Amino acid sequence: MKNKASIYWIRQDLRLYDNPALIESVKNGTIIPIYILDDINSKEHKMGQASKIWLHHSLKKLNKQMNNNLLISRGNPENILLEMCKLEKIKNVFWNRVYEPWAISRDKKIKENFNKENIEVVSLNGSLLWEPWDVLKSDGTPYRVFTPFYRRGCLNAKEPRRPKKAPTKINYFPIKYFKSLTIDDLDLLPSHNWKDKITNSWNVGEEAALLRLDNFIEAELDGYKEGRNFPTKKNVSRLSPHLHWGEISPNTVWYKIKDLSDIGLRHQQDTDTFLSEMGWREFSNSLLFYFPELPKKNLQTKFDRFKWDNNKSKLKSWKMGQTGYPIVDAGMRELWSTGYMHNRLRMIVGSFLVKNLLLHWHEGEKWFWNCLVDADLASNSASWQWIAGCGADAAPYFRIFNPITQGLKFDIDGEYVRKYVPELSKLPNKFLFNPWEASQEILDKANVELGKNYPKPIVDLKTSRQEALSAFAKLKVYQ
Repeated sequence: MKNKASIYWIRQDLRLYDNPALIESVKNGTIIPIYILDDINSKEHKMGQASKIWLHHSLKKLNKQMNNNLLISRGNPENILLEMCKLEKIKNVFWNRVYEPWAISRDKKIKENFNKENIEVVSLNGSLLWEPWDVLKSDGTPYRVFTPFYRRGCLNAKEPRRPKKAPTKINYFPIKYFKSLTIDDLDLLPSHNWKDKITNSWNVGEEAALLRLDNFIEAELDGYKEGRNFPTKKNVSRLSPHLHWGEISPNTVWYKIKDLSDIGLRHQQDTDTFLSEMGWREFSNSLLFYFPELPKKNLQTKFDRFKWDNNKSKLKSWKMGQTGYPIVDAGMRELWSTGYMHNRLRMIVGSFLVKNLLLHWHEGEKWFWNCLVDADLASNSASWQWIAGCGADAAPYFRIFNPITQGLKFDIDGEYVRKYVPELSKLPNKFLFNPWEASQEILDKANVELGKNYPKPIVDLKTSRQEALSAFAKLKVYQ
């Protein structure tokens, strides 16, 4: 199988370093790297706008790394790959596996049909530390609780492979007949200026991902265990979009952190906590693999009886960061401004949506899917089911985040709220998270007019909490 031409089909692996499919295809001979925008098979979960913005710029960076040899197409990958194989007389296709249910079905069908055409397909793991089928309970069933999944499953399974070096030289096959599109032809960028806000907030591409990891280790990993809860502290990696798009492999991240811990160069509690967060990424992918209806259906079926509200006005207020609860509004505005939200805020705004507004978690999942640059089907679905209480190892229904106390605890000096809700910037900390309790004199001095330049609360915390507890308690009665 040496010295042959191969197609390297790029999906969520936009990198050269530690890229198994790329490395193996290069070993095989000359390669044809191609990215295919599949908006046919993925129609149920088409890429959100923020994801498209990231993808556009990441493809540009990868194409530059490949000396402008990256081919681009759009449509049904099976038809496109088969056409290329016939036109260019190619008999080998390599790819790294992806784990969305629709993609698994598509790839299985491609493999079966290509075998009939005498085209060899090689699929490899370039996206996960452990394959879902390698981390199962002793009875062969999947885990539904994180701690045993990670402690008993992952940490007792075969160690993840060490990252592999990028190919020293890539020989590209001279295309003769296949017609490639350009990246711009994919029309990924939206017409409105949202794209500029997002691109100004991030550095995209493999080089940026590796640098982000190095900077995190050097300046932000120490103190991670506690610091990651505070949105203005630097103790977050911000690697999630790079991992999602495969600009860096989880193996690279895992061993860079683990090796520091093993030789005692970093505090054990910080590295252990960070690695367990990598475990949550694995857990979410395992859940999606074994429960492919995760994005649509409650894992705990008793929630199918829950009576969600359908208040479009409240939903719009939540999306736009106009709920009247400053910490919630700050989180939602960070999302819209940057395509990202700090994890503590994701929990706060998620709890507020499903437990104070009693709006379906599907609404939150859809909005995050469109707005997040790290929108990942497994993590997004599992996280929303967790916060709603209907998923695996979920937060109990009675755990309702209080946006006032959360703000006071995790945005102690109000820096985060003042950044994203500047109309409240002159309020003293005592009333920054509950401006409706400030006197008229204090509001006037801070130039705050509730109901005019900042909204009054759209729900009462005490009343909405009690309504949520009553509604969720009914599920327990009929369990």
